Amino acid sequence: MRNKNNKHLGIEVDPQLHYKLHYISKYEGRSANGQILYLIRRNIKEFEKEEGEIILPDELK
Repeated sequence: MRNKNNKHLGIEVDPQLHYKLHYISKYEGRSANGQILYLIRRNIKEFEKEEGEIILPDELK
């Protein structure tokens, strides 16, 4: 069930990218949504490793 506190992010992708995302997701045992979240988290972790921690505003803590 969707957490009402979470933000929704809608994106458009071309059919080839969509197919490849689902292919990789299935291969790695994730849903497409789970795969996207994994990639976002990995990207943030890499960014913070190179540039320093992103400090959240108080309302998001």
